[in-house]
Amino acid sequence: MYPNLYYAFKDLLGLEIPFFKLFQTFGFFVAIAFLAAAYVLTLELKRREKLGWLQGVQEKVLVGQPATNAEIIVNAGIGFLLGFKILGLFFQWDTAMQDLQSYMFSGQGSLAAGIVLAAAFAGYKIYKRQQTLKNNKQKEEIVTVMPHQRVPDFTVMAAIAGLIGAKIFHNLENWNDFVQDPVGALLSFSGLTFYGGLIVAAIVIINYARKKKITIRHLIDSAAPALMLAYGIGRMGCHFSGDGDWGVYNSAYSTDAAGRVVKVAPAQFSAEVERNAQFFLNQYPSLDQIPHIPFEKPASLGFLPDWFFAYGYPHNVIREGVQIAGCEGQYCKVLPIAVYPTPLYEIIACIGLFLVLWAIRKRITTPGVIFGIYLIMNGAERFFIEKIRVNTKYNIFGFHPTQAEIISALMVIGGLVLIWYCRKNKSNTAAAVS
Repeated sequence: MYPNLYYAFKDLLGLEIPFFKLFQTFGFFVAIAFLAAAYVLTLELKRREKLGWLQGVQEKVLVGQPATNAEIIVNAGIGFLLGFKILGLFFQWDTAMQDLQSYMFSGQGSLAAGIVLAAAFAGYKIYKRQQTLKNNKQKEEIVTVMPHQRVPDFTVMAAIAGLIGAKIFHNLENWNDFVQDPVGALLSFSGLTFYGGLIVAAIVIINYARKKKITIRHLIDSAAPALMLAYGIGRMGCHFSGDGDWGVYNSAYSTDAAGRVVKVAPAQFSAEVERNAQFFLNQYPSLDQIPHIPFEKPASLGFLPDWFFAYGYPHNVIREGVQIAGCEGQYCKVLPIAVYPTPLYEIIACIGLFLVLWAIRKRITTPGVIFGIYLIMNGAERFFIEKIRVNTKYNIFGFHPTQAEIISALMVIGGLVLIWYCRKNKSNTAAAVS
């Protein structure tokens, strides 16, 4: 596993670049997911604009407006942070390099460098404002803004609202942990629920689109392939960093001292559990409550590696497991019993489903249907993957679903209803016209 890009470059290319310790693998893939989704969404919106399904709106734009005091203050703040942390890094190189991540999220830095760079950034903005006022070329223009030009706004709103929603739903799902340390739970970079982010981001973006007079059904249809692709790429971050979002234990496999996956007999599984009892008792009330499903690689799938069915996530970013023999550093843990690598399965499934949505998007012309198909596909994929994932379960009338199972079931039902409604609405409209 690669907790951050430093370990990825070191392992894959043999390059040791300490500065890359700043960039978490999970965060890197999340950023790539947003960029890829924005690109795909832009392409689809442009296609629908050319077909006349989406139109732009006229807006008044003030050209040549000088910088405001708020913009100057923000610029100064950015300059201070860059000076305090980035320039401060060079002044405290030896100390910072011992634990670069801790340094970046601590109060350490260079106050003098921060003040100097803040003054420089603010001074530049003030100089530009004076030049603008001197030229006195302010004017009001009316421009047509097309839906695809709103994609940067959609992306920023999705990032902010998605993070908030993901945090809220995760803490609702893990309420006991939240109550014990609410501040730590809210500020932690781990612990995010995809569906929570999707729901809150969707509410914010749809509200924004209504204000900008963008046809909602064509917008959500355009977003469907992008959302599926973003989910698949985001799961790469989960898998390659080892963020704990994995499946239940596969009791047909264990891990050796070096972190490699090895097959074990049922009796050996019990022995491994007993040998690592302290690790398991920190997570479960008793050793007989450990969630596990034995499944050996079928002979017909012999071409696949064992880690496709069971993986120990060595060097995982959350440092969960037991010590790897001969390993030194922060990330030297591996799970004693291998788990199902569910993020890997979701990567494959969601990239495949993205290709399906991308292939059928031109054939289906009823607005809203593509998004309905997306809801069904994504909901079904997540519902079945939950069967081998570790998650908090609720007790509802004798059933014990997880939060994701409840939401994914609602997504499938919602998708079916949306398709029915859109097709019925189209038929009624056609009948009324004839």
